[in-house]
Amino acid sequence: MTEAYRPGLENVIACETEISFLDVDHEEIVLRGYDLIDLAKKVSYIDIIGLLIDKRLPNDEERQEIERALKSHRQVPLNIWAILKQLPPTTHPMDMLRTGVSALSGFDPNLDDPSPAANRERAMRLLAQVPQIVAASHHIAHGGDPIPPKDELSFVANGLYMITGREPSADEVKYFDQVLMVYCEHELPNSTFAARVITSTLSDMYGALTGAVASLKGPLHGGANEAVMEMLLEAETVEGFERLIREKLANKEKIMGFGHRVYMRKMDPRAQMMKEALQEMAESNPEAKKWLDMCVAGETIMREEKGLYPNLDYYAAPVMYMLGIPVPLFTPVFFAARVVGLSAHVMEQLANNRIFRPRVLYKGPRGLKA
Repeated sequence: MTEAYRPGLENVIACETEISFLDVDHEEIVLRGYDLIDLAKKVSYIDIIGLLIDKRLPNDEERQEIERALKSHRQVPLNIWAILKQLPPTTHPMDMLRTGVSALSGFDPNLDDPSPAANRERAMRLLAQVPQIVAASHHIAHGGDPIPPKDELSFVANGLYMITGREPSADEVKYFDQVLMVYCEHELPNSTFAARVITSTLSDMYGALTGAVASLKGPLHGGANEAVMEMLLEAETVEGFERLIREKLANKEKIMGFGHRVYMRKMDPRAQMMKEALQEMAESNPEAKKWLDMCVAGETIMREEKGLYPNLDYYAAPVMYMLGIPVPLFTPVFFAARVVGLSAHVMEQLANNRIFRPRVLYKGPRGLKA
């Protein structure tokens, strides 16, 4: 029993999957046979929805069908807004999101139908409505009302518009699409494992994704992107950021945005893509150039002092900030992007289900008498 124990289940194979794989040796994130980074440079997030949910890249007609399906499911029940408005304005957007995703189950007329067709419909409903809940959580917390999507905007463009209240430029849509793609799926992190564990009991997709929201809220998982941006905003300058990182290292504090359980001593390929996006932004925007210079300086210190490399959150944070996304919405946006991957895992778990029931290595007393 002792030999089988792995704290944090490190390197324990928990399930078989055809969805994704982190090939660290070849620095590749495999998504149903494709390299995610290569896909992110050639196709759109809508294509990723087709690939993950329908198991193939869509053709033009199928891509249009996905857009139509998302548009047909985007009417969030008004009672969801009423529920979220009952929460205190200090409620974190991730807590609002968790409440909203859970509440959506009550409005699904086919909740008890676990068939693949019903779950595909459910996935489209969640993909269409979660971005609205994400955006609305910010507006409601500040005394406003949700901003409804515009018919003339694409699914991705609406995701950004509903947050900022202004129509995004073509470049902003491109960068936001890339953000969604790099966050869309990543094998079996804590939140995806939580979703599969919940699904293995034959619970519904809403319950599985509610558990995933709760997992993702933790600063050791999704919350790191917010922490990165907060450090950058606190430091203000390259010199200030270098000083802040060195102070944290001296105090043996964890520096968010660095290191990864799987990548270990290599840079997260998704972080490199976000770094390149920030570099493009910096060519015409002085503020983006400032964040880039600060991030590069921090990256250098962490590589030289600790041998650690950036993970996705490190460079995604300033990219999202430049797109006008409020810092408290960074992790909710992460989740909105990950809905497609989570839905695919729920459907795959149900297709060949076995309930998760691990054992423990007991370290407590024995033989006590009452």
